[in-house]
Parts: sequence; structure tokens; C-alpha cells
Amino acid sequence: MENNAELQYQIEQFLYRNASHCDHKNWKAYLEDFCEEMTFHVPQWKSEFEYTTNPKREMSLIYYANRGGLEDRIFRVETEKSSSAYPLPRTLHQLSNIRIVKVENDEIYIEAGWDTSYVRMEVVRRFFGLVHYRIKKQDQSFKITYKQVILMNDKINAVLDFYHI
Repeated sequence: MENNAELQYQIEQFLYRNASHCDHKNWKAYLEDFCEEMTFHVPQWKSEFEYTTNPKREMSLIYYANRGGLEDRIFRVETEKSSSAYPLPRTLHQLSNIRIVKVENDEIYIEAGWDTSYVRMEVVRRFFGLVHYRIKKQDQSFKITYKQVILMNDKINAVLDFYHI
């Protein structure tokens, strides 16, 4: 792999582009950032400081075992077959404190903070938390193989969907 500073920069730019694809509702480009066999998981909190870790046995707020689940959700959003997503909110995703935790078997483990502000029908809200990625280098870019989003909000006053996080 490249030197740490160059790899850090490349990963940051990749993650910023992924967030921008979501904000601009460029769903095709957004999906292309994920591997076919990726996992997308938003666990539920068990207690004040412990969240679920096994999405197949414990409750999750969102869980897609592969990209097909995300593709299906995006299809419903694009075709307006999801009343909870119509009209779609305007969003602004911000990532911070992006850091490489380790590199193992061609996978790069990343942790970051995130904050999404959104407005829907004149109501402004915000979701925020931590995110864990596993990313593989592919060709001249990267692909997300795993995304776990830890939602820190105590209350969810809206329908939570992939584009909020």
C-alpha cells in the first residue's frame, strides 16, 4: 500500500465523494462505491453504552446483508414507491476525524465521525454518530465492503433511512 499520508488522503477523498453522491442523489455513483458483497449495518442500542453487534440475531435500525438490499431501497426511493421517502429531504453529510485503524488482508479499517443535517417540508433535523468502514482498493479507487453506522441520537423524530446516515 502507499505511504500513510497518501493513503489517508485518498481514503478521505473517496469518503467525501461517497457522501457527496448521496447529497446530490446520484444513486448510481453512490451504489458503485459499494462491493456487491458489502454489509450495511445500523445497530440498535441495548443500553446507554452498548449496541447490538449481531444483526442476524439482534435488533438493528437498518441491515443490508449485501448490496442488493441497498439497491432495492434506492429503487423504491427513485420510483417514489416509498411514501416515507417522498418528498426526499435535502441533506448535507459531513465526515470528520477520519482515521485508518489498521490494514489487514488488503482491507483498510477506518473510523470516523459523521453528521447529517437535513430538511424535509421546512423541518430541519440532524443525525450524528460514529461510522466504521472496511474498504478495499480496487483499480484506481476503493470499494466499501462494510459500513457500520453508530447513531448517537437519543430520539429519532423521523423515518430513518440510508440517505440520513
